[in-house]
Amino acid sequence: MTAPKRTDDLRVMPWWYVLVGVLLAIALGWLVLDWLLAEANRATSIDTRATLRVDAIRTALTVVAGTGGGLALLLAARRQWLSERAQRHQEFTAGRDHSHRELVQAHTERVAATTHKNQEEQARLAEYDATERRVTDLFTKAVDLLGSDKAAVRLGGLYALERLAQDNPRHRQTVVAVVCAYLRMTDGTPPAGDDEIRRSAQRLLTRHLHADQADAWWPEVRLDLAHTRLTNFDASGCTLIAADFTGAQFAGDARFVGAHVEGGVTLSGATFDNATFDELTTAGAFVLDGARFSGAATFARSRFGGEVSARRVVFQGASFAEAAFEKTVTLDHSTFADTTSFRRATFHSGFSIERGSFAAYAGFRTVTFEDMAFFRWTAFHGDAYFENATFGGAVNLGRAEFHGRASFAGATMRRRPNIDHVRAAADQAHVWPAGTTTEKEDDHWIVLIDHHPA
Repeated sequence: MTAPKRTDDLRVMPWWYVLVGVLLAIALGWLVLDWLLAEANRATSIDTRATLRVDAIRTALTVVAGTGGGLALLLAARRQWLSERAQRHQEFTAGRDHSHRELVQAHTERVAATTHKNQEEQARLAEYDATERRVTDLFTKAVDLLGSDKAAVRLGGLYALERLAQDNPRHRQTVVAVVCAYLRMTDGTPPAGDDEIRRSAQRLLTRHLHADQADAWWPEVRLDLAHTRLTNFDASGCTLIAADFTGAQFAGDARFVGAHVEGGVTLSGATFDNATFDELTTAGAFVLDGARFSGAATFARSRFGGEVSARRVVFQGASFAEAAFEKTVTLDHSTFADTTSFRRATFHSGFSIERGSFAAYAGFRTVTFEDMAFFRWTAFHGDAYFENATFGGAVNLGRAEFHGRASFAGATMRRRPNIDHVRAAADQAHVWPAGTTTEKEDDHWIVLIDHHPA
């Protein structure tokens, strides 16, 4: 607050001002009396001089009295002026004191607020330090328990880590990393009860990855289970940021039904007994390069938002029925040892399976290829059905081989397919795209010929 503007200090009139005023009045009266008496003495008559002298004295006294009255009026005016000045001075002093008190009060309040804030910050830091020390101590003890030779103690260490992560969200990724590291440690002979502990560790991870269970959900979690042995791993309905299963060994049934991955999934070099990825959704890349499936693999109704890379994958039976692929799908050099179905799948971008191999039935019925579809050098050892499929972009079947029956009945192709050196079994009743004819190569093979103008 701004202090009131300061007025001039009051000053007391010296006593000799009054004395000088009185002396001036007497002097003025004396001068007037002297002058009038001199004029009266000029009169010729004695009576007239006497009368004039009396009048002169009376006039001089009147002048003195008038001068004194004037001085009295001046003093009264000065007293009034001094009273007003004193009142203004009192008001100024009171305002200045009030402003000063307000400034002092405001300063005191600021100091108190700053002190309180500092105390709160110090208390918060002290509490944070105490919490961190407690968490670090609990974390260290829990990790030590995981190194025990006794299965029950290791199990207790897992539950201790789980509780620690549940109560301290900032440390959840660290706890998940420790549990993943525990699962990755497979060197040497496993201690007694290790299989049960590993299954418990798997359940610990997946239990907290369900977004529909708000109290138990650990969001923003990434899984790093590369080169890990997993048994009956079940991530159905889980939601996570990203997952790395490079080189992992999935024993038993691996289930990712209805799982949602906001980033990418890496399964390069992984091995599976049986795998179910039905209704899986991903926003990032899905990498299966070099993976091997010794049992069935299903991807029915899955939605892949990123690129799918499955080069040199070995499938047994596989189903991609009604799956949707937003980005490029690459299955080059991959093999399918049993029945494979892409029925009603939709490829919004390119599809490539160059030098692939289908040992049994390959079903592409009612599949939609919105962009290019490449089957160059691919071998179909069983029946290959593309009935009612839609090809919106370039189609390349160059050097493909059809050992079983091939059928493109009802298929729609917006562009003429490339059928350069396509071979098919001579003893099968094939249905080729419109405008395609065949000629006999030998007793076993026929060759496709395109009669459309170049």
